[in-house]
Amino acid sequence: MTLLVKAKGWAKRLKRDVLALWLASRDRRVPWHAKLAAGAVAAYALSPIDLIPDFIPVLGYLDDLLIVPLGIMLAVRLVPAPLMSEFRQEAERWAERPTSRIGFAFILAIWICCFGFALWSLWELT
Repeated sequence: MTLLVKAKGWAKRLKRDVLALWLASRDRRVPWHAKLAAGAVAAYALSPIDLIPDFIPVLGYLDDLLIVPLGIMLAVRLVPAPLMSEFRQEAERWAERPTSRIGFAFILAIWICCFGFALWSLWELT
């Protein structure tokens, strides 16, 4: 098996798990702390805005290569195994990727706060 085939399989499983976590965050059988982690990870992964923009060399892809997979691993461990298996099966049946308006709003709020802090810092320097 070539490295490219392994990488494609890994990416496909990550995509499936993100969707499964999105489903888990909306299911009332999942404990609240697992819902919180699953929802945060899914919202970030499905959000069109990254915390670290991709045009920044090296760091831009750090979230895609490290932060998202580690967040998925943590959230998957918090969701009970039988439920996670059920969510994974349901995620495989979904053909479309859902959009997360809450995730978009959350990431946008972080960027606005960072921009505001930067402006405030510059204002204080003058």
